[in-house]
Amino acid sequence: MLDKDITYCKNVGSRRADILRKELHVETAADLLEVYPYKYIDRSRFYYLHEIADEDTFVQVKGEILEYHTMGIGRAQRMSATFTDGQSQIELVWFKGIQYLKLQTGVPYLLFGKPSKFQHSYNFVHPELTPLDKVTPQMVSGLEPYYNTTERMKKANINSKALRTIIAGLMPDVERGLPETLHADILQHYHLINRTQAIRQIHFPEDTPAMQKARERLKFEELFYNQLSILSRASARRRNTDGFKMPMVGRLFNTFYRNYLPFELTNAQKRVVREIHEDMKSGKQMNRLLQGDVGSGKTLVALLCALLTVDNGYQACIMAPTEILAQQHYRTICDMLGNLPIRVELLTGSTTKKQRAEIFPALLSGEIHLLLGTHALIEDDVQFANLGLAIVDEQHRFGVAQRAKLWAKNIRPPHVLVMTATPIPRTLAMTVYGDLQVSIIDELPPGRKPVQTYHSSNRRRKSVNEFIAKQVNQGRQVYVVYPLIQENEELDLADLENGYNNLVQAFPDYRISMIHGKMKAADKDAQMKRFVSGETQILVATTVIEVGVNVPNASVMIIEDAERFGLSQLHQLRGRVGRGAEQSFCVLLTPTEISADTRKRMDIMVATNDGFRIAEADLQLRGPGDIDGTMQSGMAFDFKIANVATDGQILSLAREAANSVLDADPLLSTPYTAIYRDKLAQMQSASVEFREIS
Repeated sequence: MLDKDITYCKNVGSRRADILRKELHVETAADLLEVYPYKYIDRSRFYYLHEIADEDTFVQVKGEILEYHTMGIGRAQRMSATFTDGQSQIELVWFKGIQYLKLQTGVPYLLFGKPSKFQHSYNFVHPELTPLDKVTPQMVSGLEPYYNTTERMKKANINSKALRTIIAGLMPDVERGLPETLHADILQHYHLINRTQAIRQIHFPEDTPAMQKARERLKFEELFYNQLSILSRASARRRNTDGFKMPMVGRLFNTFYRNYLPFELTNAQKRVVREIHEDMKSGKQMNRLLQGDVGSGKTLVALLCALLTVDNGYQACIMAPTEILAQQHYRTICDMLGNLPIRVELLTGSTTKKQRAEIFPALLSGEIHLLLGTHALIEDDVQFANLGLAIVDEQHRFGVAQRAKLWAKNIRPPHVLVMTATPIPRTLAMTVYGDLQVSIIDELPPGRKPVQTYHSSNRRRKSVNEFIAKQVNQGRQVYVVYPLIQENEELDLADLENGYNNLVQAFPDYRISMIHGKMKAADKDAQMKRFVSGETQILVATTVIEVGVNVPNASVMIIEDAERFGLSQLHQLRGRVGRGAEQSFCVLLTPTEISADTRKRMDIMVATNDGFRIAEADLQLRGPGDIDGTMQSGMAFDFKIANVATDGQILSLAREAANSVLDADPLLSTPYTAIYRDKLAQMQSASVEFREIS
């Protein structure tokens, strides 16, 4: 039954099957059973009209139509009816499908729908009306499942009700028993119901507790296999991939540490360097994720690890997502190294042919110890003598295939350190980066003052301009950032240019630069250099300045239309200030009227500078699919029912269970673990196979 083509499932047929394949990506009856409801409506309760107090709750009411009439013509036609439950009255409205409505006055109906508020009164738009003598017991008993559908499905009359009918046709086969995917000891230990019960109760629950048990079981199963896949892959890599042994803490590292260190390392930086060195001297290939909030000193940690690498006779490289960031890393590292005998070079798209002719042979001979750059590092003609450590900064900006090209720069994969200034929530790290060891820099260097953040209406622009003037007159510099969202690119660029012109008019005595991603690279770099050097006081920009640009004298960040940015992005932008000794400020400008969700996000930004708290809040508010970088990070499969934003506790238990299975049988080679091995093989054949190194 599970392998049956959906075409031959009851109530489907070839036309519906084609649409279901394209819209829901289902091929078999088993796939249909895993199209889970996204919500349930309690059809056992009946309301009176005066009890309606919420726009988000579906209700059903018994009553009759007092009168109805049609208005307008053609596409503007609508039908309106007055409905009563014997005590109160309410308006019903239909804008579509009017030709199919056969309303009658004085006939008892069951009204079902979601009320909406219009001019302080509730009404129903497109409610379901069923004559009471046509209502079956099933229609008004228990929880009714609702399924996500697409516009194309609706046009083909495959709405939630139709999908429910199709899945109901599979239930007689389900009742005969489904193959189990979890062993009885796991079911018993974690108090889970069996798979047959779970599938039956998820689609047609007896009551709310039964539905919740089904959801818990299916979420656990999904997260268990996610963790089993990640952990078994990591275990295999540790067993099979030898790494370059780098035990020595040598002359370069010690000299730099004693004489060149720009400031005392924080305890967090010291701990992270120790963790990384333990990996590098273990003889196994390192695959580590370094998380650190903006300004926490990841670049210095990266340099210390590069020095350890060079001391042990290997080369290192650091790849950054933008030329501006790569150049900044190059300048910062060269300044820190002073006259230490280590050759550092920069390779980007702007590197000239003549410069490349000098760099490539020196890299191949081993004369260059540390190479910094952009995507240029993964070009085929870039060849190292002996690359031992590859560091990727802001790694989520690179696709998996791009990063994998770095690992092929040596016969044996180099040690890998991927860094991010976008803190990753614990649950997301476990599901997306679960096969990487994780190090966290959770302290800022001493002397850093937290950025003071304010939320203001864009109507208060005069006050904001006065604040800008005060800061500039004190010798500070200011960022003014506008959104540039792809779908609204032309409008956004117009806003940016209008904002620039307004600032030029408001501050005729100040020098103002403007940059955005549509400018030529040379023009963009020239404008950025003017700001970095202090030649201009105000920089009007899009989010091209989000990552890595370091201007210690810039103390003010104004973010226009802040409601259009995600929390993590707002935090990244705020991180461009607060890098000097002076107090820095961030002003979030939004319209006066904003949604409750936007107000929550602004309140979080005002309340905390902690990137990890912000990342957790961002995950809760937006869900995992929208968090920057998730879609290209190598997640093994899409979750059908689990949600890493809300299911952290189930995820922890699933990881514990997966670890216990692998501790007993790391290769999943015994008859006992055959069901796990087979399920993993099935998952991998149905999904994109990512490289072992994320």
